Amino acid sequence: MKKNFHRVAVVSIVLVLVGMAACSQKRKPLVPLMLEGEVKSQATMLTEQGTQAYQTQQFEEAKRYFAQAVAAEPQSGQAHYNYALALNALGDAEVARQHFITAADLAPGDKVIWDSPALSPYGNPE
Repeated sequence: MKKNFHRVAVVSIVLVLVGMAACSQKRKPLVPLMLEGEVKSQATMLTEQGTQAYQTQQFEEAKRYFAQAVAAEPQSGQAHYNYALALNALGDAEVARQHFITAADLAPGDKVIWDSPALSPYGNPE
């Protein structure tokens, strides 16, 4: 009887630890990023409007705003990332993939972009 109790206790501890590990690895929700560096005020405004639309799941509207932000700041990794988020939400995975990779190339030190769950399915951008 004591042996069975010991086994049950060990199995229970293992299950708790596995459960804790699984919970700690939950992916963070995808959220648009603010543009960094010296950017045009128009691009910042478009990003803010796109973010509001994205957060209310108005993905077509967010896509339009983020596309305009990319046009205003084509060298902004954050702008490409935001546009890719909207494209991804709309199911346009191939175009989203291209913009996620562009975002990573333009923002090599941006941990959020490089570690994002949105980019990770596409692997190393090289």
